[in-house]
Amino acid sequence: MMTPEQLVRRVTAITGYAHHAGVEVVSAEAGRVTLSLDKKPELTQFNGFFHGGVVSGLADHAAGAAASTALPAGKVAVTVDLHVNFLSPASGDRLFAKARAIQVGSTICVVTVDMETETSDGLKTCAIASVTLRAVDMPALTETPRA
Repeated sequence: MMTPEQLVRRVTAITGYAHHAGVEVVSAEAGRVTLSLDKKPELTQFNGFFHGGVVSGLADHAAGAAASTALPAGKVAVTVDLHVNFLSPASGDRLFAKARAIQVGSTICVVTVDMETETSDGLKTCAIASVTLRAVDMPALTETPRA
């Protein structure tokens, strides 16, 4: 059986979006996951800030990871609803998603995600997300994790 961190690292490595965007696992424990993403031109909008879709995508991945680590072995969480409130531009050089499972049931999970951007002045909250997920049977992870 995988630890929460092993599960999150494995799924992040084999997921097309997370792998190609460069998502990094900062920490993972049951019900709590922190992911990060370094800024690169293909992830920004016209003003040079992280694109809103990137912010939302990282929040979604972190929420799924947080919920999945709190579920019984053999289950994984998939998003049913994602709501993001953008509070300020994600203007830093690194973006963090700090996800915490609020409710983990046998079928429905609720996770909150604080999105922070790292600037020269420190961390600044740029968005918050509320995510509802559904617990489903985990598919076989047959693909080899990418380096």
